[in-house]
Amino acid sequence: MMHHADGEVLGEFLVSARSLAEYRAMFQLSDDELSGHRILDCPGGAASFAAEASELGAQVTAIDPIYTTAPVELAARATPETERAVAWAHAHADRYRWDWYGSTARHATIRRAAAARFAQDLPAAPHRYLAGSLPSLPCADDSFDLALSSHLLFSYADRLDADFHLAALLELARVAPTETRVYPLLDYTGAPLDDLVDHLRTELHDKGIETALRTTGYEFHHGADTMLTLRQAD
Repeated sequence: MMHHADGEVLGEFLVSARSLAEYRAMFQLSDDELSGHRILDCPGGAASFAAEASELGAQVTAIDPIYTTAPVELAARATPETERAVAWAHAHADRYRWDWYGSTARHATIRRAAAARFAQDLPAAPHRYLAGSLPSLPCADDSFDLALSSHLLFSYADRLDADFHLAALLELARVAPTETRVYPLLDYTGAPLDDLVDHLRTELHDKGIETALRTTGYEFHHGADTMLTLRQAD
């Protein structure tokens, strides 16, 4: 694993609050994919995706180890965690492209609104939020039509090794054999991970998982314009 210099390392995994609009852009989600399909968001963090996509007819299950926390406590935690994530991005603003958001202020507004929506939805619809963690999810085979995974795999390659990544990707392919989408393919400092991506694609191919790299409509970190897709081979 790679380790960053002091000052580069986040002390914990960030609990991120992202919106449906961000998910649409990151994962190139179509209206059809958000209507009537069983979708996994893992890790779900404090995203408003489950709440917003469910209003469009999707059957969303968000899975994250933080959902073991009592809903009231977790809802209260969403705001300070969002502020921590926003502060990190703004303190390292030169690493990012702000054109999708328009400004750092708009970025903060979107993230705060997502956190507030999550905090509202969590106690109102707890069935959408399931405690669990990669690489072992509490789900049967083929539970989902589509799995989405952002800002855990690859993002934290300094503390999650190649074996973890492989096990996690195989698990996502197990519960969503039709398609899994993973974004981004850089670490949280914006460093490319081409060797890791190539290694994992080779390992997955050998285990009957077809992979592809697909350009997205979203690039926040410079160069983070690609997602990895997985499908169980026929």
